[in-house]
Amino acid sequence: MPSIFAYQSSEVDWCESNFQHSELVAEFYNTFSNVTFFIFGPLMMFLMYPYAQKRSRCIYITWILFMVIGLFSMYFHMTLSLLGQLLDEIAILWLLASGYSIWMPRCYFPTFLGENRPRFTCLVLITTVVSTFLSFLRPVINAYALNSIAVHILYIVFQEYKKTNNKELRHIMEMSVVLWAFALTSWISDRLLCSFWQRINFFYLHSIWHVLISITFPYGMVTMALVDARYEMPGHTLKVRYWPRDTWPVGLPYVEVRDDKNC
Repeated sequence: MPSIFAYQSSEVDWCESNFQHSELVAEFYNTFSNVTFFIFGPLMMFLMYPYAQKRSRCIYITWILFMVIGLFSMYFHMTLSLLGQLLDEIAILWLLASGYSIWMPRCYFPTFLGENRPRFTCLVLITTVVSTFLSFLRPVINAYALNSIAVHILYIVFQEYKKTNNKELRHIMEMSVVLWAFALTSWISDRLLCSFWQRINFFYLHSIWHVLISITFPYGMVTMALVDARYEMPGHTLKVRYWPRDTWPVGLPYVEVRDDKNC
């Protein structure tokens, strides 16, 4: 058995050719495409600062974990080590757990918890700790399990989509789902159609996944913030803004908090 620190000790190997550009970096493009995590993470922490002050400073945890994912993903693709794979997937698991704890609407809590958020957070924490240990048993299926969590998130988004007539909220939901669908398509295509992409010398689909998913997360976070505000922030209205300018066709979404009493 190779050490979990050893290069290529992971069972997972993506479609990009290994060590093509460097003797130290197994997958060059898959490694450095994670730079977007380090751009969007600090930027979103800055843009969402007013919202965090009103809602919860725990939101910063999600963005720290977002950047940790970028760091561990770089390490994984640089080495293709089992340790890198586990760190990458565990960081994603904890990011999802933090998002669930902060933004999950109370009406979707298990009935035995009532609508008690501290109890729900404890349940999420216990489940995440157990899942962290279980992830070591069969690491190769972890990525598929993590992607399957998106089914539950999509269910919640669909339910909330049916409840609202707010065009702004509907638009951000639609954009989040479309971006996630494109990202997932890239991920699956790289895994299942690798021989085809190798024949046409196009090895970049997993790199595209990194870029798309790093854009999808800000959209998803803003979506959940808007949904959450309907339940947890009465007296405040959230307005979606886009960086660098609202008038640009493409931008990074964030929310502006308005006090209804001042409107």
